[in-house]
Amino acid sequence: MINHPIEPFFDENSNMLILGSFPSVKSREQKFFYGHAQNRFWKVISAIFRCDCPATVEEKKHFLRKCRIALWDVIASCEITGSSDSSIKNATANDLKAILDHADIEKIFVNGRTAEKLYKAMIAPDIGRPAIYLPSTSPANAAFSLEKLIYVWGRAFEKPCS
Repeated sequence: MINHPIEPFFDENSNMLILGSFPSVKSREQKFFYGHAQNRFWKVISAIFRCDCPATVEEKKHFLRKCRIALWDVIASCEITGSSDSSIKNATANDLKAILDHADIEKIFVNGRTAEKLYKAMIAPDIGRPAIYLPSTSPANAAFSLEKLIYVWGRAFEKPCS
């Protein structure tokens, strides 16, 4: 069993929350979200908000604060082989109240089908809030090119950060 090693990222100004399933091996090593170089999350989100793509963890945190984005994952602990969502077993849910009680989150997004499935099963019944599904930015999602991800994700967001 692996416990989630990354604290939720948010502040009192965050107004949207993006939830993944569980951090990849690279993200767990870096102690921050979407740390694998092949994951397209940072390229997608920076294109949508018309900002330079952040490279360092500090740049990523600055970007998220500027765009009022909170990040966390659906899973608090699980059994997982490497970074494969399909290998996840015995998952327990993170308590989103850690974020929802301190930030006025208007929209919750889930990054990928595993996050969506587990959110609907383990979190939505407790908090009574739907999440908007977005296709996974993982390199394992070969069905979506970077351009297609930017288009689909972009439709879910209303305006660029200022």
